[in-house]
Amino acid sequence: MPSPSSIIDQVLDATIAPGFTAVGSSVRRRLSDWGPPVERDLSGETFVITGTTSGIGFEIACGLAAAGARVITVGRDRVRTEASAADIGAEPVVADMSDPDAVREACRIIIAETNRIDGLVHNAGALLDVRTENAGGIETTIAAQVIGPFLMTSLLLERLSSDRPTDPGRVITVSSGGMYAAGLSVGSLQMSADDYRGSEQYARAKRAQVTLNEMWAHHVDPKRVVFHAMHPGWADTPGVRTSLPRFHRVLSPVLRSPADAADTVLWLLASEEGAASSGGFWHDRRLRPIHRLPTTRRTDTSDRRRQLWEWVTEIAGADPERSL
Repeated sequence: MPSPSSIIDQVLDATIAPGFTAVGSSVRRRLSDWGPPVERDLSGETFVITGTTSGIGFEIACGLAAAGARVITVGRDRVRTEASAADIGAEPVVADMSDPDAVREACRIIIAETNRIDGLVHNAGALLDVRTENAGGIETTIAAQVIGPFLMTSLLLERLSSDRPTDPGRVITVSSGGMYAAGLSVGSLQMSADDYRGSEQYARAKRAQVTLNEMWAHHVDPKRVVFHAMHPGWADTPGVRTSLPRFHRVLSPVLRSPADAADTVLWLLASEEGAASSGGFWHDRRLRPIHRLPTTRRTDTSDRRRQLWEWVTEIAGADPERSL
């Protein structure tokens, strides 16, 4: 029989608004008696994190550094990346995740400077008002949040792979609850300029991220590397303030702090639970379904999943099957 805390958690999750705000995390923290997200010394461990100049990524990096870890931060703006790395006590690498050549160069630098990577966090991303493309003609949101992370994972997979079954490398993708509104597609993954809406394009990218997370878990032995996606809830970050000003204005009293939103990522990187499974979608330290609507569930077919994997592999110029 479900415990009272489990029932309350499920009610919060089903009602969305309370569960995604600071109310949800506050209630769950008390009911489940959460400890700190990192409860062990991470000295000697190395983590790579993208998108750390502010918000959730900054808090993830700070949490790891405070626990003694070596932190490598990846950002597209040199001045901001180097400044935030200095604040964190991290090592900066400059790369635009929407540029495959820049991602390859960043990975070359990281590989040259590491023997093992204990965790990789894909956090970089923005919600764009206007459609833009990278040099290869790929819409920027898809390039930065789907293609770039896939390529980086492929290139760093050998460094992440562990020969210690109880201590696999960990890859965490910071997705969004917005993906619940988007179905899985390949042909319509990139919106055209005529029908472009930044929030919908963002949701499609986040749906693809969550699907690819499950597929990575299928392709890679969980004794070597585990994969998790999560959504942080609704947080008061610079990105939300800039991209969703009306949303921020209405909900600002109950939005989560960036540190609160970073909690589950840190917990997945440092806890035993984070090493015990692979392919899950998490929110507030619990596994969650990847569909809430029958309309999106119907789009999630094995054929579309195969098409997505093949398309991303081709566009990224990556070969995950040979990465280990």
